[in-house]
Amino acid sequence: MKQYTAQEISSLATQIRRDILRMVHGCKSGHPGGSLGCADFLATLYFKIMKHDANFNMDGANEDLFFLSNGHISPVFYSTLARSGYFPVEEMKTFRKLNTRLQGHPTTHEHLPGVRIASGSLGQGLSVACGAALSKKLNGDGQLVYALMGDGEIEEGQNWEAFMFAAHQKIDNLIVTIDLNGQQIDGSTKEVMGLGSDIADKVKSFGWEILHMDGHDVQNIIDTMAAAKDLTGKGKPIFVVMKTEMGYPIDFMMGSHKWHGVAPNDAELENALAQLPSTLGDY
Repeated sequence: MKQYTAQEISSLATQIRRDILRMVHGCKSGHPGGSLGCADFLATLYFKIMKHDANFNMDGANEDLFFLSNGHISPVFYSTLARSGYFPVEEMKTFRKLNTRLQGHPTTHEHLPGVRIASGSLGQGLSVACGAALSKKLNGDGQLVYALMGDGEIEEGQNWEAFMFAAHQKIDNLIVTIDLNGQQIDGSTKEVMGLGSDIADKVKSFGWEILHMDGHDVQNIIDTMAAAKDLTGKGKPIFVVMKTEMGYPIDFMMGSHKWHGVAPNDAELENALAQLPSTLGDY
């Protein structure tokens, strides 16, 4: 696996953001806001952190696994997988089209390489990640399990059962990241269902190790995820609080829940792409 530099990963993330915008614009639907905000993280995870194989199989033995819980940000996931070689880059043109493998929320019955669970219903990914990580421990598989979840989706109670389960079972090969952008479909998380003073304190009280990182600083992501890996195998699951801004770095999209699930029109797409110089070439 090539060792990408932080600068190279940043360039990849820029191209992924272009892919996101063009996919959502192409079908006039989708979720650009959270996808844009998580591009640096997904690019770093797939091009630097994880041990994974684009020759995909559902077994996943002897490689790191990733589970996307907040499945509505499928555009960033699909672009990252395509740019990693899991399927042709040109297939992104089919996003949300009839009979596509690139459904609006990832599913498994289309057999898209890289997708291990359907994640249209929020709040389930953490539970699946717990099961996969526990299975690796029972099978003597030393690789890790990663998961990404949204701050809005932790309003689903199943997550809190999973937090308890992972700590109780000492699932210490599990690294979970939460995208803390403070926005969800109907408004800010503070307005819809406040997280309280500190989500990190809540999860820590369940028995998890806690780390914090800037989700728009690739070097900080690299360093923090390396620190998370160093904490594995010590009896506790790891929870990484990642601060991002919805719509980043598009000036008219940032920080507003209004871009959670709205496609840019022609003029908005042109404006947004002008802020993101192409690095790999568009599909």
